[in-house]
Amino acid sequence: MSLTDLSPLHQSGTSKGNTSVCSAHPLVLRAALRHGRDMGATVLIEATCNQVNHQGGYTGMQPADFARIAGELADLEGCHKETIILGGDHLGPSPWRNLPAEEALSQAEIMVAAYVTAGFRKIHLDASMGCLGEAAALDDATTAKRAARLAQVAEDTANKLGLPSPLYVIGTEVPPPGGAGHALTTIAPTSPKAAQKTIAVHEKTFTDMGLAQALNRVIGLVVQPGVEFDNQNVIYYDPAQARALTATLKNQTQYVFEAHSTDYQRTTQLAQLVQDGFGILKVGPKLTFALREALYALDLIASDLVPEYGHRPLYTAMEILMTQEPTHWNRHYVGSDAEQRTLRHYSLSDRIRYYWASAPAQAAVTRLFDTVSGLIIPLPLIWQHLPGGDGFADRPLNPEDVIIWRVTQCLKSYHAACAT
Repeated sequence: MSLTDLSPLHQSGTSKGNTSVCSAHPLVLRAALRHGRDMGATVLIEATCNQVNHQGGYTGMQPADFARIAGELADLEGCHKETIILGGDHLGPSPWRNLPAEEALSQAEIMVAAYVTAGFRKIHLDASMGCLGEAAALDDATTAKRAARLAQVAEDTANKLGLPSPLYVIGTEVPPPGGAGHALTTIAPTSPKAAQKTIAVHEKTFTDMGLAQALNRVIGLVVQPGVEFDNQNVIYYDPAQARALTATLKNQTQYVFEAHSTDYQRTTQLAQLVQDGFGILKVGPKLTFALREALYALDLIASDLVPEYGHRPLYTAMEILMTQEPTHWNRHYVGSDAEQRTLRHYSLSDRIRYYWASAPAQAAVTRLFDTVSGLIIPLPLIWQHLPGGDGFADRPLNPEDVIIWRVTQCLKSYHAACAT
C-alpha cells in the first residue's frame, strides 16, 4: 500500500495505516524488515535530523550510511527493497538552532539534500523551532516559509538526480521527542482551529513560492492526538477528546494525520487512531524498550545457567556506562539515587537506547551472545525470564532471533491496528 493511498482510503470509510519505525538499531530494523517480508507489508523506516544528518548526528551516520545499512539488512532478511520506504523526521534546523537562523537553515538545506540524494522519499518538514535570538517556537507564517524553502531544496535535488518526487508531511505539534520527562495525567489534542490554520498557511506559502507541485504531494499533517508517555505512565488515546480534531479531515481530503509518540498504546487504541484518520503511527522507544527487555532476560538466563558468566554483567556494564556518561539521561530522570537507577534501565522513555552503539555496551552484548548462543534453555527458565518465548526452549538458542521475536510482538500490534 502506498502512502498516497491513506487519505483516499480514509475518505472512503476504509481507513488503513502505516507503522513508522523510528530506530537506528540494527536488530530493531531487522525485526521490522522480517515482519514486513512475512506480512507482505510496506516497511516505513524513519531517521530523525538529530540521529542522522550530513554531519553524522548522534549515531555517526549520514543519510547515505543509514540507507546503505537498511538495504544490507533488507538483503539479509530477504525483504524486497521496493516494499521499503525511507523517511526523514523533523528535517529542519533543529540540530543547529544554537546558530543564527540563516546559518542553521543553510545546514538544514544541506541535510535535506543529503536525505533526498540517499533515497529518502518521505520528508517531514519541521522548521518550527527558533534559532539563536529567536523565540523557542515560531509562528505559522515563518515556519511555513522556512518549510517551503527546504521543500524547494528537496524538489531541486530530486529533479537534478532523476529521483522520484518526495512526499511531504507538515506540522509540528508533537509530544517531546522520546516522551515527556515529567509525570503527566492528561494532554490536550491539537485544536481544530490550529490544525486548519497550519494547513491554510502552508498551502498559501507553497503556492506563493511556486511550489504547487510539491504541495500536491503533501500527504500528512502532524498533530497531537492526545497521546503521550512519561517515564512511568501512559496517556491512552480517547477518541471523544479528539473528535473535533478528527472531524476536520472531512474537509481536508488530501491529508491524513501523523501521530507521534504512539509507543505503549494498546492495539485497541492504535486501531481507533487509524480509524479516526491517523494514517501514520510513529513508534520508536517502545521497540528499543522491547529489545532491552529481551537482552536483560537473556542476561538473567545466562546468569542462572552459566556460573562463570557472573551475575547480570550486561546490566552492570550498562549501569557503569550510563553513570559515567550521563549526558543522555541526567536532564530527564529525577528523584533519589535508587529512583534514578531504576529509570536508567526501565523508563518508558528508554533513554538507554542511546548507549547500545557504544563500545562498552557492544562488548557486553557480544559477551552475552557468545555465552548463550547454542545453549539449550529449559522451558521453566524460559517461563521465568522470557514469558511467551516457549518456542526458544529445549533447542539451541540464537539470541538474535530472541531479540527480533520480542520486537516483533510490538510490531504485530501495530500491523493489526493498521490493517483493521
